[in-house]
Formats: sequence, structure tokens, C-alpha cells
Amino acid sequence: MIYTPQTKAALRLCYRAHEGQTDRGGLPYVFHPLHIAEQMTDELTVTAALLHDVLEDTDLTVSDLLSAGISREAAAVVEVLTRREAEDYFEYISRIAQSPAARAVKLADLRHNSDLSRLDAVSDKDIIRREKYARAIEMLS
Repeated sequence: MIYTPQTKAALRLCYRAHEGQTDRGGLPYVFHPLHIAEQMTDELTVTAALLHDVLEDTDLTVSDLLSAGISREAAAVVEVLTRREAEDYFEYISRIAQSPAARAVKLADLRHNSDLSRLDAVSDKDIIRREKYARAIEMLS
């Protein structure tokens, strides 16, 4: 991971935003964005990876990101990574494909979310979700 003032601000924000949340496997949710960020290669994508779920899954806003020291460029990538209300999933993926930084983060996110070994029990719903993610990975690759 790349440590800069911005990525450190994103780390702190990520940790606070996801405090108390758990993933489908029962682990602290914060491990997911950390895992994604560790795969990124520059400040922009590390920052976006750390924050990729905060607008969708918490009460944080773009203004909160900017106030915490996140650049407008990184906040814009986080916005691209945030699925809009009533947006078709594959339209969302097509929108992400237009941004190289968002595409890099989303590909890592999809691969991590497709790892069923993270779950204690795999349901039919999980298998269907993984198939959807495989199609999205193909669209972004």
C-alpha cells in the first residue's frame, strides 16, 4: 500500500465509516477495503479502494470525503464506484468501465467478492451472485 497524507486520511475515514460492520462471512468489514487497497498501485486507486463502499454503505457524503482531505479526483472516482439508486447493475458496470481508476478498483472488488471461501456456508444466492460478478469481470477486463 502507498502511504501519503491522502491515503492515511482515507485509511482513517475507512476505519471509522465501517466500524462495527461485518461482511457476509462475519469478519470486520474494514478488512475488505483494506484487501482491495493493498492491490492498488498508486495514490488515486489506493484512496478510492479504501473508500469504494463508503458513499453507498454509510451516511458519508462527498463533502465529508473532501473535508477529510480526500482530493476531488479521488472523490470523483469513489462517486463512479457508487451504484446509483435504481441503476441497473450492468449499466453501473458499464459506467465504471469508462474510468481506468474505477475499473481497477472494481475488478479487485469483484474478485474478492467472488471468493466464496470467505463464507462459512455457500447458498444458491451466493453462487448466482458469483455468476453475476463473473460477467461484470468479463465486461471490465
